[in-house]
Amino acid sequence: MDYIKLLGGLVLLILSGDYLVRGGKALAAVFRISPLVVGMTIVAFGTSSPEFVVSLQASLMGNPDIAIGNVVGSNIANVALILGLTSMIFPLAVSKVSIRVDIPIMLLASALFTLAAINGKIGRIEGAVGAVMIILFCIMQIRSSKMPELPHEVDEKLLPIWLSIIYVVASCIGLTYGAQFLIEGASGIALKLGVSQRVIGVTIVAFGTSLPELAASVIAAMKKESDIAIGNIVGSNIFNIFCIIGFTSVICPINLSWDSFRSDFIWMSGIALMLFLLLLLTRPYKLRRISGSILLCSYILYVYMLL
Repeated sequence: MDYIKLLGGLVLLILSGDYLVRGGKALAAVFRISPLVVGMTIVAFGTSSPEFVVSLQASLMGNPDIAIGNVVGSNIANVALILGLTSMIFPLAVSKVSIRVDIPIMLLASALFTLAAINGKIGRIEGAVGAVMIILFCIMQIRSSKMPELPHEVDEKLLPIWLSIIYVVASCIGLTYGAQFLIEGASGIALKLGVSQRVIGVTIVAFGTSLPELAASVIAAMKKESDIAIGNIVGSNIFNIFCIIGFTSVICPINLSWDSFRSDFIWMSGIALMLFLLLLLTRPYKLRRISGSILLCSYILYVYMLL
C-alpha cells in the first residue's frame, strides 16, 4: 500500500503541476501581471499548500520536529535540488527584479526565521510578524507588476478566466493530495527502516512537499516560462517561512530543539546565499548548467551528512 501511495502521489503531482502552470500563465495575461509575479504569488502559494497542511497538522499533533524540518528541508530542496535539476535541464534566465528584490527578501526571511528559532520557540508574536510580512509582500508584488499590455506573447489560445481559476484551484487541491499520498507512502517505508522524525522531516517529508515546486518549475521551464520557474521557487521559500510558519505558530506556537536543527538552518541560509552569489557572477543573469550542478551537489552533500 505504501508503494501504491508513493506512485499515485507522484502521478497526481505531475498532472497538477502542469495545469497549475497553464492556469497561472493565462491569469498573468488576463490581469496584465508579469509571469514572474504570478510565479511568486499564485503558483508559489499553490505549490506551498502541501507544506502548510503538513506543518499545521504536525504542530497540532505535537510533532514540532516534523513541522520545522518540513519547512527548513523544503527550502533547502527547493533551491539546491529543484533549481539545480531544472537549470541543468533548461538553463534559466533570471530578471533583475529577482536579483535586486525577490532573492534578497528570501535571504531576509531565512535570517528572520533563524533568529526566531534560536530561543527554541516560535510564538504567536513571531508568527504574527510573519503573517503581516507575507501580506505586505503580496501587495508589493501585485502593485508593482501591473503592465499596460500583455507581458508576453501568448503562444496558445488564451483560456477564459473562469477556466483559468478552475485550473489553479483544482491544481492546488491536486498538489496537496498528491503530496499527502507521497508523504504517507514514503514515511511509512522510512519508519519501517527505523529513520528518526527529524531526518524524515528534513528529507522525505520535505522532498515530498517540494515535489509540487519541482513539477511546476520543470514544466514551466519546458514551456520557456523561466520567470514562473524561478518565481515559483523563490516565492515558495518566502511563503514557507512567512506564511506557513507564521500562520502555523499563530494557531499553535512551535517548540523546537535548536541544537538539533542548528546545522539545518545554517544549510538553508547558506544555500540561499549561494544561489544569490552564483547569479551575481553571471552577465546577463542566468542560472546555467554549471551553477545547477553546484546546487545539486550541495544537496547531495547535505543529505549525505544527515545519514
